[in-house]
Amino acid sequence: MQREQEQRRTQRRGGSPAEEGGRTTAAERGEKLKEEIDELLDEIDEVLEENAEEFVKSYVQKGGE
Repeated sequence: MQREQEQRRTQRRGGSPAEEGGRTTAAERGEKLKEEIDELLDEIDEVLEENAEEFVKSYVQKGGE
């Protein structure tokens, strides 16, 4: 029984070229997703900056606050 477990571990660790190609594809998808997230965060940042500017411009300090 212990030999069966050792064989299973060995088989799982060894990767075929097809599996490694799948990892490359996953890495490429991850990189593309990262770029899309960065673009979305940049857009959110721009909107927040615009809203902050409007808030500051419209803010009126009253009574020494």
